[in-house]
Amino acid sequence: MFEIKVRDHLFIAHSLKDDFFGEAKNLHGATYVIDLVISSEKLDEKNVVIDIGLASEVLKKCIAAYNYKNLDDIQKFKNLITTTEFMSKVLVDDFIIELKKLNFNLENITSIKATLNESHIAAASYLKILR
Repeated sequence: MFEIKVRDHLFIAHSLKDDFFGEAKNLHGATYVIDLVISSEKLDEKNVVIDIGLASEVLKKCIAAYNYKNLDDIQKFKNLITTTEFMSKVLVDDFIIELKKLNFNLENITSIKATLNESHIAAASYLKILR
């Protein structure tokens, strides 16, 4: 299996509106270091999984929708609990949508995984299997 990984970061504010989350139910900030891993069983005609520059640009575009924003104020997140796990799935889904807008052929892509690192001791991931 071949993999490429691109990394970026995201600054958000949100509240996890449930007593389950303790103090995090209150408005607070989070800084995520995002690792996006794209996997393929075979390389394309250029011997790459995906162009790393393209993957970086697309990830940056996905992040821009949420960067320096309060997720509680974003309509599509109304009444949702925007946990780190939830946001990792959002970024994978957004990444796929943006690739499709560019007519990128996902045929060779086996999986896409986003890991949102909250700190050096905590992270959450979402893995989408495509094949």
